[in-house]
Amino acid sequence: MKINIGIPEEERSAISESLKKLLADTYTLYQKTHSYHWNVTGPMFQTLHILFMTQYTELWNAIDPIAERIRSLGYYAPMGGWEFAKYSSIAEDKEVPKAQDMIKHLVEGNEAVIRTARAAYAPAEKGNDQATLDLLTQRLDIHEKTAWMLRSLLEE
Repeated sequence: MKINIGIPEEERSAISESLKKLLADTYTLYQKTHSYHWNVTGPMFQTLHILFMTQYTELWNAIDPIAERIRSLGYYAPMGGWEFAKYSSIAEDKEVPKAQDMIKHLVEGNEAVIRTARAAYAPAEKGNDQATLDLLTQRLDIHEKTAWMLRSLLEE
């Protein structure tokens, strides 16, 4: 059945493409954060282990609403690692970093998600898509706060 939600197909397509990038970045950051939770070592182990668990849980809970928004617009969400890799701007680690580097990489990852979310505003605004704009605002708030908290751990 044809979709008639007040957003033209061309604009729904552009919004969907921007959300696919947001979903891929969020999923990649989720995987990175979860693996850091498993592999962190050093004097801040307990603090970082718990912090990373809190962060990967929040990311896991964010994935579904982003994917469902893509589906609501009439498009399929990315499937599988190959498609997430195609859309994501966050590089995977080749080896386990030291704890301080994990923190730095997570700051960079959250900032990448922030940039991706900001880039998604233009097509959502053009399509007068308030639901996507609301989703983006929520994601920006969370990732900016998370990046700030992680950066504070790097101060001496």
